[in-house]
Amino acid sequence: MTARLRVTRRRVVAVLVVLALVLLAGAAAAIGAARSGPAQPRIQEFRLSVPGGPGQPGPVSLDATIYLPATTPAPAVLVAHGFGGSKTSVDADARDLANLGFVALAWSARGFGRSTGQIALDSPDYEVADASRLIDYLATRPEVRLDRPGDPRVGVTGGSYGGALALLLAGYDHRVDAIAPAITWNDLGQALFPNTATTGPLPSDTPAHGVFGPDGVFKRGWAGIFFSAGLNTNPGRSGAAPATAAPPVDDTPASSDVEVPSSTSATGSTAAGSTAPGPAAGSPPAAASAPLAPPNTAPPTSCGRFVPAVCQAYAESATTGRASPATIELLRRSSPASVAGRITAPTLLIQGETDTLFGLDQADATAREIAAGGGPVSVIWYSGGHDGGAPGPTVRARIGAWFDKYLGNPAAPDTAAPLVGGLDYAVQGGVRGGRGTPTVRTVTAEHYPGLAGAPPVQLDTIALHGAAQDVLNPPGGTPAALTAVPGIGGALGSLAGRLAAIGSALPGQSATFGSDPLPSQVLIAGSPRIRLTVGAVPGQPTAAEAVLFGSVLDLGPDGRRTLLGGAVAPMRIPLPAGGGPAEVTVTLPAVVAPIAAGHRLVVAVATTDQAYQGSTGTAVWRIGLAGAGAADGGTASVDTGGLAVPVVPGRSATANTVPTGPAVGIAVIVALALLAGLVGWLLRRRREAAPAVGTAAPSGTDGTGRAHGETGADELPPLVIEGLRKSYPGGITAVDGVSFTARHNQVLGLLGPNGAGKTTVLRMLMGLIHPTEGTLRVFGHQVTPGAAVLSRVGSFVEGPGLLPHLSGAANLRLYWASTGRPAADAHLDEALEIAGLGSALERAVRTYSQGMRQRLAIAQAMLGLPDLLVLDEPTNGLDPPQIHAMREVLRNYARDGRSVLVSSHLLAEVEQTCDHVVVMHRGKVVADGSVADLVAGGGQASFRVDDPERAAALLRELAGVGSVQVDGDSVHADLNGTPRADVVGRLVRSGVAVEAAGPRRRLEDAFLQLVGEERTP
Repeated sequence: MTARLRVTRRRVVAVLVVLALVLLAGAAAAIGAARSGPAQPRIQEFRLSVPGGPGQPGPVSLDATIYLPATTPAPAVLVAHGFGGSKTSVDADARDLANLGFVALAWSARGFGRSTGQIALDSPDYEVADASRLIDYLATRPEVRLDRPGDPRVGVTGGSYGGALALLLAGYDHRVDAIAPAITWNDLGQALFPNTATTGPLPSDTPAHGVFGPDGVFKRGWAGIFFSAGLNTNPGRSGAAPATAAPPVDDTPASSDVEVPSSTSATGSTAAGSTAPGPAAGSPPAAASAPLAPPNTAPPTSCGRFVPAVCQAYAESATTGRASPATIELLRRSSPASVAGRITAPTLLIQGETDTLFGLDQADATAREIAAGGGPVSVIWYSGGHDGGAPGPTVRARIGAWFDKYLGNPAAPDTAAPLVGGLDYAVQGGVRGGRGTPTVRTVTAEHYPGLAGAPPVQLDTIALHGAAQDVLNPPGGTPAALTAVPGIGGALGSLAGRLAAIGSALPGQSATFGSDPLPSQVLIAGSPRIRLTVGAVPGQPTAAEAVLFGSVLDLGPDGRRTLLGGAVAPMRIPLPAGGGPAEVTVTLPAVVAPIAAGHRLVVAVATTDQAYQGSTGTAVWRIGLAGAGAADGGTASVDTGGLAVPVVPGRSATANTVPTGPAVGIAVIVALALLAGLVGWLLRRRREAAPAVGTAAPSGTDGTGRAHGETGADELPPLVIEGLRKSYPGGITAVDGVSFTARHNQVLGLLGPNGAGKTTVLRMLMGLIHPTEGTLRVFGHQVTPGAAVLSRVGSFVEGPGLLPHLSGAANLRLYWASTGRPAADAHLDEALEIAGLGSALERAVRTYSQGMRQRLAIAQAMLGLPDLLVLDEPTNGLDPPQIHAMREVLRNYARDGRSVLVSSHLLAEVEQTCDHVVVMHRGKVVADGSVADLVAGGGQASFRVDDPERAAALLRELAGVGSVQVDGDSVHADLNGTPRADVVGRLVRSGVAVEAAGPRRRLEDAFLQLVGEERTP
């Protein structure tokens, strides 16, 4: 019987070894395939000659690059760059599209990079006509799929300047089959001269419907950045090749050199000589286009590379702070609003939620106009923008899926495209990580509220309180509030909104109206709306109009203010001729912001803002809430003192970011680990882990003393260590007789210098090494390697164990999957919020900094919300804001009935985080008690009083009190056992007011007294 069993075991082992070898081969193949990645596209540079356009001398030469995929013919995508960039700015995007199977074409727009010509701000006669010529060129390439002669299957994408071009081109050239514009404008006049106040009715259809009022306020900060980017007259300044480099090959088709009658004609001739489809019927004829520069006239140096009309418009606006009718018309022609109603190509609008240049209201307007014209449109709001960063890999994947769906690319991966008519928006979490990067989740609404066929947006009204307030517009408009520095809000991260809230609160220059603490969380998704009254103050300076700036702030219970979106809503309000107040509706900045329960919403209306050209005349305005329902606490609406906030219900959606190749490889590795465990079980039987002392695991439990599915707190202490000892050969004793207990609802700090034995204790606790003597019990169960009770422990010991080629989110999902426990028990959203890595969660871990890896490892330890959390030096690599956030996370974690054991040698962090401390030195426990007891043990006390000298004299008279010192408004004394309360009573009876009293000694003093004056690293 025994011999037969041995033979059977040997056969099983042999079979398992063969299976292991097969799986290893599969893993190597999968990992090799993942590493090899997609084939690199073939790249060809060329120059394309296009007509100069009305009033421009000679043709313009465009510097372009075409990216050819492995399989052709294929659909094509034009990739347009942003303002100030060039074709090199979008090289990575073009390569990505080529790797997805598209023919990608990137070019430097006229006036940028190595292209000639002058900048006309996406004018239909110039930049848009150039793009139509590029479509002509694509129709001549054999690698591009054609719908018919001269009509290639083509999409267009680009950001900002390039995004507007995509929309305009789709409106003028019907050959465009799909577009994906990002962070761009709808009406450039409204973007640069916004006016968010109107006497008309409240917008109530779409979430971010902004008031586009006339005669707006000049956005001088961003306009100046735009203008300065075009002033450099060096044509090679943006992405140009070095002077010694050979020029690109001129691959211009012969037909493109033929001068056409109109710059708006994109007809051209194909290689076969047939006529290509031209622009849509709505294209403006050349005869109706006013030349932007006289023929054969070079622009003045002060205009840089702009056409003179643009230069003149900027100079006029920067001087007067207003836009003339000619400037408004110029900007209108360069705006997608002029053609959006006739765009029929499927449109994916992508707009940033952190964008003081082109806010969500711009994309909202474009979506309304396209949908009203019958065009299919979908919208994505992502956590970025001109102030927060370009779209990340998840959004870029959605763009690829959009083109795959509407251009019909069979080589593209099977990725779900956004829903037509839907809205995806990103919600930032409350715990933020490095550089202020917030955690982010995506909410998907199947219908964009207010578009054709969809119900209007849900508007929830929050009552506001506050009487009318008088505010001053200072002489010259200075000092001005500072709410945003264009373009760098993303670098400030989580501090941006808080700094903006501080910079916007200039004394006497703003009126504020606040709500009661919110009873539950409110998720704002769009533009809050409010009605205000603005009038002159009798006897004070006034003017014919008021220039004001509205904003919404989140006021926390601790008094901390955050400016939502980091943005303000400028308004120019004419005062009635009769002298009474004006009543206006204001659409405040569109944001996506979760406001926590217990927080308040505050609306602020200021007279100045550094980013805009406000009023320079001295004036005093009286600003109040419209209606009478605001101050009495009654039910309020937007017409009676309320703030209407848009709410867009949806479902949370998280993309699968685990690459297929690495996922297969990891799955194989996990399978090998399981096989190794099975082999080990066949070779030897491991003794079962002992249950709690004197007990047997009752029926219906999981072997840890808990009933199956039970999550409540246990009666037994989470951790009991008794007589623990660990020695190594050579007479080295790392841990010697360590005993302590961790309690429920406790953050216990294991404190000691490096080499004290802290990590060795934690390794024994996790079953990684065997103790020489002593016991460790978790919830009454002895710890042995593989003990079932360890499933109730989350740990991070001796650095993060992460897979570098996977993303942060994929690491967390894979780790939890390896435990075999239900996905619903992982509490992944809470862990992602704790990690505080935002969009970095989608990047490979090998690109992370030390602090980012540290936070991800801590989040991994918290998966499943274990009852006992064990962290070894958790603050290593974290900066002060991150340490503060982690401190709050650990405290809150323990308050929920769990326990936290933190090992550290950072005294200040232990003192602020832990409520109980075990001090180790040279392998032994030298102190065990609460932080307060250790700190108070020296008998030294400090008293902050109103009369320090008299207090010192009184203390010196008390028996037993010695070493009295005066330090400013504080008095320090060694009480030598005298109760601190008795000393306070004596001081108060003697007429000395005591503002504060407490121990003088810090944890550092107690620690040094316990371990000596040895320096701790």
